[in-house]
Amino acid sequence: MFDPLLAGKLVYVFGILNLLSLSLVFFSCRCLVGHRFVEGMLKQPWYRWYYARHCVFWYIFFASVLFHSVLAITAFGNPLF
Repeated sequence: MFDPLLAGKLVYVFGILNLLSLSLVFFSCRCLVGHRFVEGMLKQPWYRWYYARHCVFWYIFFASVLFHSVLAITAFGNPLF
């Protein structure tokens, strides 16, 4: 039905994407605005563009976690059974 080696590689790739997208979510978080380093960055146009896409980063993160979980359970089985 599917290649277990490919599924294992995709689980790894989605795991890396999980870490990257979580970093994107964290550094665009609205609770960081009170800190001095973020106040200076908010004056930069690139950070305002990045900050405005905070919700998109959440969607990427959730999709990545979903695919990572489904592929891991499909490729390696349920660890509870």
